[in-house]
Amino acid sequence: MPTLRAATPADLDALTGLLDGYRVFYQQDSDEAACRAFLQKRLERGDSHLLVHETKGVLDGFVQLYPVLSTVSLAPRWLLNDLFVAPGARGRGIGRALMQAGADLALEHGVPSLMLRTQPHNHAAKALYESLGWGKNEAFDTYLLSVPESRS
Repeated sequence: MPTLRAATPADLDALTGLLDGYRVFYQQDSDEAACRAFLQKRLERGDSHLLVHETKGVLDGFVQLYPVLSTVSLAPRWLLNDLFVAPGARGRGIGRALMQAGADLALEHGVPSLMLRTQPHNHAAKALYESLGWGKNEAFDTYLLSVPESRS
């Protein structure tokens, strides 16, 4: 029977492979050591909500949410930053279950809204989000700035 639950340090090995696969999907170089260190920090610091989906003892997906604050709405908001389902487990509703679990967790914590970003060509993900009631925000554009390590 599939299980949805909060990740624990015991999940670190399996989660490392999933996070590396997620990053490779977004055209990043594979780096399992960096993925492991990143995940270990999240678990130790508790600065994200990391949920996993497990089928027959195998982790096959995860969702990670980061708390932020909205000055405009004067309320907390969570950034659903990462959603990944292992390629061999896709098409079984795992992504949908993880998204719903994230929304349920936000509700339990009194968080009134979630936000996310995805690439414009990620049509499968966008279709999932829209089928779950997510709406595209046309009010704000997203800008990114890469801050160099040294400005001298």
